[in-house]
Amino acid sequence: MNSLQRYTCKATIIGLCLAAATGAYAQVGSINSAIIQPRLFNDIPGATFTPVNAYPGLISLSEAGVSQAGGYANRDAWKFSNNGGASAYQFQNGDYFNASFTVTLTGGTPLYGLEAGWLFSNLNGTFYGDLSTVIVGQGGNAGAVFQGGGPSYYPFSPAAGGYPGAGGSVPNYVLGETYLMGLNYVVDPNTGLNAFQYSVNGQFAASSPGNTYFDLPGGMNVSGNTLGGYFQIQNVPTDPTQGGTAVFGDISITPVPEPSTLAFLGLGMVPLLLRRRRI
Repeated sequence: MNSLQRYTCKATIIGLCLAAATGAYAQVGSINSAIIQPRLFNDIPGATFTPVNAYPGLISLSEAGVSQAGGYANRDAWKFSNNGGASAYQFQNGDYFNASFTVTLTGGTPLYGLEAGWLFSNLNGTFYGDLSTVIVGQGGNAGAVFQGGGPSYYPFSPAAGGYPGAGGSVPNYVLGETYLMGLNYVVDPNTGLNAFQYSVNGQFAASSPGNTYFDLPGGMNVSGNTLGGYFQIQNVPTDPTQGGTAVFGDISITPVPEPSTLAFLGLGMVPLLLRRRRI
């Protein structure tokens, strides 16, 4: 095989490897909008739901008149979309990302819960329920900030139970405050497994001291699942004015290259191919 043939062969192999390794990167990078999904819980159907969708700068989910004789709560959500908000984007196993938003809760009746946060919906059935990172405005667990569902539980604030955790912590949530919430889906460099990282106000949860990765056990994956934010408000049978709002701001999701891509480029093979050769 002469030099030109070797060059062509190597270039073809590298091109195929890079295309495969960066395919998921391109898919997450195509996210351009959000879709509103009202009433994931619809226990009080007579309540009034008002959404505002100005993605990525602001999404607001509001409920008013959340009051009837029976029923627990209403839950509304928004999800990332890559088709102008026509449908929710369905993540795949290699869709690694860093995501964040700010969230502010207002309204509510004392001793009845408002909550908001991340919602990674368990549509494929392999998680241990929907994965979420939550702030609670009021209720029996007043002010709690925690990560729950999926492969893990982490108490960020004292009211969350099990506090302090192995990693970062934040104060109990107070209505009207704005918290920054982060969620990363990456590869744990220590184990090679897909993993989540959770943060609130820059404080990272830890599965053990110094370890911010929460690995997905074998058989668990994100394929077909959808991601965004949610707002939940509890029914108050004795208060017809029960209402509240969750405002999400500065919404961001950034694709993270698959580790194999970075490792491949780190070998220096592309510059090697670009060296001038004698034919």
